[in-house]
Parts: sequence; structure tokens; C-alpha cells
Amino acid sequence: MSRACRLPARLIVAAAFATCALQAVACGQMASSSTQLDEARAAHAYEAAVREGPPAVRAFLTDFPKGADLHVHLSGAVYAETFIRDAGEDGLCLDTVALSFAKPPCTGSRLIPAKDLSGNISTANQALYDKLIDSFSMRSFVPSPGWSGHDQFFATFARFGGMKNHTGEWVDEVATRAAAQNEQYLELMETPPFSHAAQIAYQIGWSPELERAEPAAFAHFRQQLLDRGVRDEVSADREDVRRAEEERRRLEGCGSAQAAPACQVEIRYIYQVLRGHAPQQVFAQTLLGFETVEAEIDAAKTGESGGFVGINFVMPEDGFIAMRDYTLQMKMLGYLHSIYPKVHITLHAGELTMGLVPPAGLRFHIRQAVKIAHAERIGHGVDVTYEDNADGLLREMAEGHVMVEICLTSNDVILGVSGAQHPFPIYRAAHVPVALSTDDEGVSRIDLTHEYERAALDYHLSYEDLKQLARTGMEHDFLPGDSLWAEPDEFGVPVAACRRQALGGDHPSTGCETFLNSSEKAAAQWELERRFRVFEAKF
Repeated sequence: MSRACRLPARLIVAAAFATCALQAVACGQMASSSTQLDEARAAHAYEAAVREGPPAVRAFLTDFPKGADLHVHLSGAVYAETFIRDAGEDGLCLDTVALSFAKPPCTGSRLIPAKDLSGNISTANQALYDKLIDSFSMRSFVPSPGWSGHDQFFATFARFGGMKNHTGEWVDEVATRAAAQNEQYLELMETPPFSHAAQIAYQIGWSPELERAEPAAFAHFRQQLLDRGVRDEVSADREDVRRAEEERRRLEGCGSAQAAPACQVEIRYIYQVLRGHAPQQVFAQTLLGFETVEAEIDAAKTGESGGFVGINFVMPEDGFIAMRDYTLQMKMLGYLHSIYPKVHITLHAGELTMGLVPPAGLRFHIRQAVKIAHAERIGHGVDVTYEDNADGLLREMAEGHVMVEICLTSNDVILGVSGAQHPFPIYRAAHVPVALSTDDEGVSRIDLTHEYERAALDYHLSYEDLKQLARTGMEHDFLPGDSLWAEPDEFGVPVAACRRQALGGDHPSTGCETFLNSSEKAAAQWELERRFRVFEAKF
């Protein structure tokens, strides 16, 4: 191949047209050269924005194709203003002292109807409205003795509880915000009903054999749960997110001439398991989650799509039960993975730092999530350098293509870890795949563009780096099907069926189109490449 064809995109100039006209075999068709020139111009515009400062970078990145946000808690992604409005519609009360919602009747000196605030903001009640937003988020928060960012962050969720089911409306809010930033795919973490499964688990009880995580004991306990009807909640759990999707698409006018841009945002769901409870409940809910996701996989074989695509454990990783039972819970996941190997697993692991827990608690969480629980993705992974043989772990994650969901703002406000203290550059240097996520954008008062801006400026990322992050997210989503790319996490060469043509083009070859129709993942990756082409053509 000629030297001209190996040049970085930013150095390709108009002379490339003449070069490629003479060397079509080596350099590809003129359309490919035009695309490279567009990419070089976009990279130049980005570099100019970086020189101008954060506002210019934000403006550039708003329309930059970001692909996926794979680490999003739905309840934490909704902004406080929405919760206050919904509380008024639901007839809830506002506790003006605790700055939280309360059930009616709204009697006494400290309780007022939420509708009095949500429906009529005036000078007289603006101060209370502002205090509620601060109570439900990290806005205006300043740490004080005995109350940290960690405490404030996790306390918000209890304060805005008690509302009716507004899931479809909330999904619409998140999808609408994603569409405005040129995101195309979300995996939203959601906890569907599981009370029946928990009730059965407590009736059976937890035995010493289970405490020792003996596979035979796990198998017996699983069978007991199934025999007593754990699967009874599977259809309800699947229906829970389907109703939300139907409502979201109704609100967005999908399928009509007035369809909102949010209709173009594809959404799947991650089944949340609450790790901070008794082991029998955690096992039962995890089993229900595996059964639910497997039911979705089976339904997909008949043409259905959507719904749950994976499992995750949530609640603070530093909580007493989460720390005490961490290894036991990883063994639960490892056992259930052996029964349901097609169910995807992504785990909060390493959302810890020195001082939050004793040093011994920092030494094994990510490794056990990967090695014992078979996690394909790790959420946060902040304490990786505290792990035993951290270099070996990083090497294993890189070789195994275990992706890390990087949540920069969340890690800053909860753990106080940012900038040079964050392992983001360490993961990248070790060739561990990484992608940016928001975690709880409503609580943190951010969006995904903010995370891209923060990463770009704090870590001096190039335009090529930003594209790598977006492509990595789409490479590691849990959509079914083969990847567009010939090798994992290598974004230079597509699969054979789609080579020698403009990626993301409107008219793929017959063979490529057949391949794309066979894989939701590859089709989504092709769409990302199309969006890159459109974005870069502007420059």
C-alpha cells in the first residue's frame, strides 16, 4: 500500500483524490477518500474547538454521534422537575422539612399537597421548589461533616419514591434527551416486580450448605423456587417494560407523520437485582431475572424484539450486606450462568475507593465479577489499581474483551475520584475496552454530551479517540447478532460481507445487506457509521 494511504485521517488533503484515482485498488473508491477527507475536516474542527475552550467543545460534541449509553438507571436518569410534577398528578404530599414525598392525607404543619407546588410556582414557593430539586439531586450540594457526596447521592432515591407507575413517561424523557444528543441506543436498568419470588425464598429459608455456596445446594434451592412458582412473575416482568415501551412510543407519536426524533432511539432493558438484602432474596430475584431474560431470548427466536437483555446487581457496593456477601453473590451468578449461559451479565464492581471500605475490600471485586460471575461488562471499575495483581487483571480484561462502563461525573460526586486519580487512562493504556456512560444523569444533572466533554478535556482525547469510545459502546451492547467488525474491538476492517464499500452507506451490497438483516448488533453499528458520515460531511 502506498504511503499516502497509510496517513492519519487528519493529514489527508485534497491531493488524496488524485492519488486514489490512480490507485483505486490500494486506496478504495473515490467515495471512501471523500469520507476520509470529511473525517479529517471534522477532526480539525474539533481541535479548533478544544483551543477555544469548553463551550466550543460542548457545541461540537452535542451532535457528535455517541452510539450507546449502556449504564443508565432509569429512576436516576429522570430529572427532579419531572418527579415533582408527577407527584402533584398522583396526589402525593410534600414534606417541607424532610424535603421528600409523603403519602396523603396532607395534614399537619409540614405536609402540603404536591400539586400546590408543581402546578403553580410563584415567588412565595420558589424557594421550596429549589430546595426539593436540590434534595432530589446533586445540584448545589456541598459536603459537610458526616454527610458526603456518596450519602447525598444514594439518599435521593428514597426521597422521590411513592409515585404511581410513570415508567413510560420517564423512558420518553430519557429517550428524548438521548435523541437531542445524537445517541441511538440505550440499555436502561429497571427493577420489575419480584415480591412473589422473595416471599417464596423466605418461606424456604437459607441453609448452611447454601452459605458455603455448594453447587448442589444452589441447584436444590433453585428447584425449590421453581417448584413453588418463581416463574409466575416472568410474564409480569416482561410485560412491565413492554407497557413502558408502548406508552413511550405513544407519547412520541412513533409510526405517525408527527413522530418525534426519540422514536429513532432503540431501547433495551437490564434486569436490576437488589444486592443489599438477605441472600435468599438475592438468589430468588437473580433467578427470576435469569428466567425473564431467557424468556426474552426465546421470544426473539419467533420474531419478537425488545425487553430485557441482561442482568446487573445494584445498590451501594460498600453497603454492609453487599460487602459481606460479595463473594457469595458472585458464586450465585456463576452458578446461574452455568444454567443460563446465553443471558448477558454486566456488574457494578469496583465502585469503591480507599477510605470508603477497608483496604481488604478493594482487592478482589472486579476480578471476582469477571472470573467467578462471568461479567461481560464492568460498571465503574474505579478501584482496579487496588486489586491484587492489577496488571494481570487488566491484561485478562483486555484479552477477554471485558468492557468497562466509565461514569466520570458519577465517580467524582460519589467517590471523589476524578482527573489523574481516575483509572480511565489506565484502562485505555492497557487496551481494555471502555465506553462513556451517564449512570444517573438526573441525579447528577448531566447528560452524555457532558461526559464526552469531560473526557475530551480532562484526558486530552483526539477526535479519533472519541470515535473509538462510541464504537466500543456499540460493540459491547447486548443486542443479538454478530458484530459488523471482523475482530473484536478492532474498528478498521469490517466482516467480509461488508468490505470494499463505504461503511454506513445507503446502498450496501446484497451480501452486506443480507448480513445486516441477520444481526441487530451489526445493523446498529452500520447506523452509527452512517451517522458519522452525516456528521462529518458538515465540515
